[in-house]
Amino acid sequence: MLTNENPQYLLQKSTVLLTIVVFAFYMSYDLGLLNLIFESDKSKISIVILFIYTAATVHWFFLVWRLDDEHKGDGKVSDFINASNSKTELERQSLLRILEDELSNRHALGHMTSDILLKLGLTGTVVGFILMLLPIGDMKDFDPEKIQPLLSAMSGGMAVALYTTLSGLVTSTILKFQYFLLDASLSKLINQLTAKNSIKST
Repeated sequence: MLTNENPQYLLQKSTVLLTIVVFAFYMSYDLGLLNLIFESDKSKISIVILFIYTAATVHWFFLVWRLDDEHKGDGKVSDFINASNSKTELERQSLLRILEDELSNRHALGHMTSDILLKLGLTGTVVGFILMLLPIGDMKDFDPEKIQPLLSAMSGGMAVALYTTLSGLVTSTILKFQYFLLDASLSKLINQLTAKNSIKST
């Protein structure tokens, strides 16, 4: 096991983080905040954002499980250790760079999804402002009786803009932190392998 002397506890940390996230979403649902967002967002972009975030979190936890195995010396790390035993120092360094690229490429989808969530939130902002301004374009005169429906329609567009932005920002930030935890753990794994490689070359 690579982390016998300095365990990373990646799976345990990630489980705690996931528990906190699930509890936060449950509390939001219990307090009616999620229902308020879904009912107020006529564009339904918030639902799309939440669905994408849920799928990305499942993918993230799967990568956590795989990286935890890599820390134990299984998977591609095991292949690297077996292959590097009969290699020169230069060849081991080359294999280590390849290993780092292969493991870090697993995280690329998560980072891209985080950006997509943020952009979806900003798209919802634009859609909300469009919905808010549409009634103004349809108004031909300033009849006081039409002001109330106009304000109601404008507030609905503003709600879309604000709630989609909020959904995008929150889910994107949480997902970025989740993948930051993965990146940090991977960096420590590569550093451990680099240190072991340096010891072999001396």
